[in-house]
Amino acid sequence: MGALDALLKRWPLAALVVSALMLAVAHAFETFGGLRPCHMCLEQREVYWAALGLSAVAVLAGATRLGPRTPRIASLLLAGTFAYGAWLAGYQAGAEWKWWPEPSTCAAVGTVTLQQLQALVAGAPGSAPACDKAAWVFLGLSMAGWNCLISVALTLASLAAALRRRPAP
Repeated sequence: MGALDALLKRWPLAALVVSALMLAVAHAFETFGGLRPCHMCLEQREVYWAALGLSAVAVLAGATRLGPRTPRIASLLLAGTFAYGAWLAGYQAGAEWKWWPEPSTCAAVGTVTLQQLQALVAGAPGSAPACDKAAWVFLGLSMAGWNCLISVALTLASLAAALRRRPAP
């Protein structure tokens, strides 16, 4: 059994670890790098939270021997979750490249309330950063761009794990 086959055999556990690492990296950029997340960045984190929960349930179900199909079903659900994450990150990366406008939920529009002004005066952070401006770029790709590539790879790995041949019992 090769390393790839061993990884795919335990894909729900691997997806759990990768999802936790992606969340940790995002929080590190925010906490230590001072990069406040925009609305779409927070939505991309929700994808990893969903994948983390889904894979945790799959790992626990696998440990209790609920059924031999649990890893396959979980891997298919993870593939859909990561595919949505790839789409979301790709949408933000496209908005950063000005290929299309950012969603209206990212724009700071509307009226300001007295409570919001009081909170701002008291030291609360202001509005969230714009979704169409990359806060960090590495090798020509923003965090959204890198997240898109990682999410595509996780989608493909999830599909490979779901379609992997199981040895006969």
